[in-house]
Amino acid sequence: MYSGPPDVSPSGSADRLDLAWKEQQQKRHYFYLRELQSMARELPGKYQQRLPYDLLCSLANALLDGTVFEIVNSLKEVQQLEERNLFNQRIRLVNEGRAKKQEMLKKHKEELQKCQGRQHNLAYVNAHIKRDLLTFEKRCEDEVRRRDMKIILELDQKVMDQQVMLEKAGVPGFYVTNNPQEIRIQMYLLEYIVRLSQLDLPS
Repeated sequence: MYSGPPDVSPSGSADRLDLAWKEQQQKRHYFYLRELQSMARELPGKYQQRLPYDLLCSLANALLDGTVFEIVNSLKEVQQLEERNLFNQRIRLVNEGRAKKQEMLKKHKEELQKCQGRQHNLAYVNAHIKRDLLTFEKRCEDEVRRRDMKIILELDQKVMDQQVMLEKAGVPGFYVTNNPQEIRIQMYLLEYIVRLSQLDLPS
């Protein structure tokens, strides 16, 4: 992890250490820049154009002290936790709907059994059961749709929160936008930062 220039008493050796530290930072910067350029070349042309040399160079520079890696990895962990939570909420809602449907089918079966021997009631009960089932299924679909809309809104808000945090941290390429192409570029940049955080630095 970055700790800044070596803290030693002023002397000729301090100057040499300072120079060595600067050279090491320069080496890291070239390493990050080379890797970022290589990753950017994997993209379709229309996205490569949105990742010019200046942006990649600024990003490589921003990565030098390690803070950006910490921020991005922290954001990733929080996002994965929230996505799991939202997914589990949706599964719970779907499972509750299935359980209620089973109860309803059981009740319908009992109603049909009561009609045995009373054929004149059967048509009426069947029509009632069909209507009941359609109404219930429509209500379940609406509930799941509303939940999905809520999840989408929460995820959109999460994207905006991340954009604000990364922009405040001075990470190049990040600002608040809801433009799908710009968000896609930011997603690529986040992926690159995560990938770079897993690489061994040149000594």
